[in-house]
Amino acid sequence: MSLWMQHLPVLPVLIPLLAGALMLLTRDNQRPLRVGLGAVSLALQIAAALLLIRSTQGIGGSLWAGDIGVYRLGNWAAPFGIVLVADRLSALMLGLTAVLGLCAWTYSTARWDRAGSHFHPLFQLQLMGLNGAFLTGDLFNLFVFFEILLTASYGLMLHGSGKRRVGAGLHYIGINLIASFLLLIAIALIYGLTGTLNLADLSVRALTLTGADRQLFDSAAAILGVAFLIKAAAWPLNFWLPNAYAEACAPVAALFAIMTKVGIYALLRIGSLLLPAGAPAAFGGAWMFPAGIATLAFGTLGMLASTQPRRIAAYAIITSSGTLFAALGMPGVTLTGPALYYLLSSVLALGALFLLLELTERSQSFGADILAVTQEAFEADEPDATSLSEQAVGTPLPATMAFLGLSFFVCALLIIGLPPLSGFVAKFSLLSAALRTAEFGAPTVNVWLLVAAMLGSGLACLMALGRCGVRLFWIPEQLHVPALRLNEIIPILVLLGACAALTIQAGPAMSYLEDTAHYLDQPGRYIQAVLAPAAPGDQP
Repeated sequence: MSLWMQHLPVLPVLIPLLAGALMLLTRDNQRPLRVGLGAVSLALQIAAALLLIRSTQGIGGSLWAGDIGVYRLGNWAAPFGIVLVADRLSALMLGLTAVLGLCAWTYSTARWDRAGSHFHPLFQLQLMGLNGAFLTGDLFNLFVFFEILLTASYGLMLHGSGKRRVGAGLHYIGINLIASFLLLIAIALIYGLTGTLNLADLSVRALTLTGADRQLFDSAAAILGVAFLIKAAAWPLNFWLPNAYAEACAPVAALFAIMTKVGIYALLRIGSLLLPAGAPAAFGGAWMFPAGIATLAFGTLGMLASTQPRRIAAYAIITSSGTLFAALGMPGVTLTGPALYYLLSSVLALGALFLLLELTERSQSFGADILAVTQEAFEADEPDATSLSEQAVGTPLPATMAFLGLSFFVCALLIIGLPPLSGFVAKFSLLSAALRTAEFGAPTVNVWLLVAAMLGSGLACLMALGRCGVRLFWIPEQLHVPALRLNEIIPILVLLGACAALTIQAGPAMSYLEDTAHYLDQPGRYIQAVLAPAAPGDQP
């Protein structure tokens, strides 16, 4: 256990990396072995995330400076060595990724992992990239982990083939390659100006820049911010998302629910560290707030204009990103804690919705057209199948349609923000916190604009999801009761149960998130912990 704790911050990266590498050594017909490796990997990732969350409350080992754990690879001190930093925010995102990843992976084992090659290794590499992006303490390795998760996502996006999926996937790949190119340009400019890419050291050196150097640094930071805004699906850089998420297979789309939040995390992390030096464009409230309002409006209109359930869910992701941008763009940290609570609730609810919609579409007459992209793969196992509704595996549950309808209703409550679940707690906390920001100097017009935008988006979500529910469950021309497997039902129940747990434990959860918000407002603690000299024997 002491060895486990000593290397705890690096385990969320090493575990999926080793699992993915071992899976590549197996053949496609050794599916049970790959499934077993995936189950062990995800169980260990959840255990590591829980231990990290526990350690960020000041009960860690020698690697921890209070509630911040700094893992120095090779025991080289920052800024010269590579460091991984585990704090309240990164541990929170690791836990969210592990839960969402476990549910999406479990769902995929029912059928989707057989629809193409190398699904399981790509899934593990995707988790590795996500975990590394949340833990890394320098810009270059943030770029590296971004590329790992994006490269894996390219394969997962195309998983299952089909003309529409390939078309949307190529668009997705092209846009993200442009974003990566911008990210690399910005990193090169920042390194040329400051001589460092370590985030803690960068925040210190940015204070010393003046004149033309400072202007060039702000320009480089603006390019960096644009790259993150593309990845976070901010308007007008988010036209790639609806088609990509709507066409991806259900478990991949569910995992992608957290992808846009990686860009928001990067903006929040770097913006908080650059706060003493003056947050450059795209990292300060002067830019994030209007971008958030515009993104929120775009997502709201997209939900109202869409008729396909998956496109409605994709636009709901854009709406959630806009809400987070607008909230984090307000002055002070009053809205940061409620915004993080909203992030947790929205990711879990949207992940459940993407999984649920694939099950629901099996009962519709139009479901075969939407999901026909993987018919060949499934027909290989069931030669007599002629449509996806006939390809359902197992015995139909007597309460199948009741389960689907009630689950959709719960997802709708969470996304709209109606009581009594965590979506309501999140939006109510955001609205009440927004009304208190006037004491921190927030313009009154911004406060009421945020309130109006959130209430308007909630009303639009109610209309769009209500219309979608009527179309799915009330007036279908042909309704087939689908046969479901337990490994398709349980992930949805776990995600919705996690939202229920967030509601029941709203007090302790909000207290943890408020502490996280105040910690982000004190970047000196992060800087001091990272730049402290390495103690002998911290790591081999």
